[in-house]
Amino acid sequence: MSGGSHLVARLFWTTVIGGAAAFVWGQAALIGTGILVVLVLLRYLDRPRRLRRLVRRITRPHARILALRRRQECFVDAYGNEIRDGWQRERAYFAERTILPKLAARGLGPECEARWTEILAVVETVAAKVVLPVESEAPEDGIAYERFCASRLREGGWQARPTQASGDQGADIVAERDGLRLVVQCKRYGKPVGNAAVQEVAAAARYWSGDFAAVVSNAGFTPAARKLAAAADVVLLHHDDLAGFEPPVPRKAAAR
Repeated sequence: MSGGSHLVARLFWTTVIGGAAAFVWGQAALIGTGILVVLVLLRYLDRPRRLRRLVRRITRPHARILALRRRQECFVDAYGNEIRDGWQRERAYFAERTILPKLAARGLGPECEARWTEILAVVETVAAKVVLPVESEAPEDGIAYERFCASRLREGGWQARPTQASGDQGADIVAERDGLRLVVQCKRYGKPVGNAAVQEVAAAARYWSGDFAAVVSNAGFTPAARKLAAAADVVLLHHDDLAGFEPPVPRKAAAR
């Protein structure tokens, strides 16, 4: 039942019950019925604001991750155009998988389609308000960027070391903590990272006997790279994620 149908039903039953009560208690019941009708109408008119407030409440715990994805997935192409396609997909994915189920559980599912643009706008606003570290802190040079990423991992308690430039088999950093080994490839790019990096680090993890593999980049990742990473158990990270990185549960271990 849509929100409009709910309103009609509530107004109908409020009027019917209030009218019946007026025959018994007279003018007082009639006035009370009028007040209830006004309250029902006010609550209905306030639904858009309440929905936006609820969307903000659901989004805020994920604000920093969304802000990182927003920065990763937006870039300027060779023609000077700002490309936001990746971020728009990420924002819609978050809304569909995280926000909509919670709104549906509260009975607000039917009006989500009509207010989809508002929901996305709230996510955009929450992500835009997060203050992130200055992007220029990350070195432009590839080797310096690898050392920068290794230092971020060490902040999180990992024993991280850059590999030799030759013979690394696709691994830029090998890090260990709590008996686990993480193999990392670093990409300091001006555009989203593609499939090749995911394929290379997955192979490198096998070569280095790694428990986990990750691609770290200042830029975003193409949809194909994200799809391949999910299938290959490769984690895709922004360098600001490294200090707080916790290894995921491997798919095979989770299935046991």
